[in-house]
Amino acid sequence: MTELETIQAHHQLCDTIHQCVLEENRFLRQHQRVPDRAMLERKRALLEKLDASLAALRALPAGSVRHPDLQAQLEKTRSRILQILQLDKENDQLLLRHSLAATRPPASAPQPSVALLQKIYSRCS
Repeated sequence: MTELETIQAHHQLCDTIHQCVLEENRFLRQHQRVPDRAMLERKRALLEKLDASLAALRALPAGSVRHPDLQAQLEKTRSRILQILQLDKENDQLLLRHSLAATRPPASAPQPSVALLQKIYSRCS
């Protein structure tokens, strides 16, 4: 695989990851709960592919990145990665919010009436 093909393959993987993160974001906004196991497994599989893709990028000679076509492709990939990171941060916040909402106790008992509070207060005075 040439340097350009390696970078293009990495960019395609980043596009796939971006789509996955977008789907997760839509799910979190619509259903307001933690995603199901299938989505988490899909993310794990993409993470493994990302590790392999990064290893292939590290194997590229450092001087080959100076080629204008490669630099343009790398810039597109960097832009996509920034979008992924921004969405992932938003998803983390949504996950935290929905996780906390799921563990909250149910609404508290109804408030005592004013008359009851006055009666208790008069006993203590």
